[in-house]
Amino acid sequence: MAEFSYLHTMIRVKDLDESVKFYTELLGMKELRRNDVPDGKYTLAFVGYGDEKAHTVLELTYNYGVDSYDQGTAFGHLALGVPDIYGTCERLRKAGAKIAREPGPVKFGTTVIAFIEDPNGYKIELIERKAG
Repeated sequence: MAEFSYLHTMIRVKDLDESVKFYTELLGMKELRRNDVPDGKYTLAFVGYGDEKAHTVLELTYNYGVDSYDQGTAFGHLALGVPDIYGTCERLRKAGAKIAREPGPVKFGTTVIAFIEDPNGYKIELIERKAG
């Protein structure tokens, strides 16, 4: 067994309910748990595709009263695999998601990718992964 295991990635969000809705309704994750900490003035919501004991999840952190963040230049993006990138992007577009980069091959490569943005402006790379 490895000494380390990857548990979660945390991002700060301006509207927790809007962010949970985006990740659950548009990207098919489940809200796994929520922890409100009034004394610390924040709420955490953990979303993902499976139980935290077996899957890496996303921690959405809402700090009371904060409605915007400077994302800086260090964080790049989250990445999700999808079987049909063109169909997925069309479905997401119809649901109101912002498509930041239309689906297509990576420059100088053959992998087909697209980028979307969550309600906070975080980039999410979609990578086509054909079944088989």
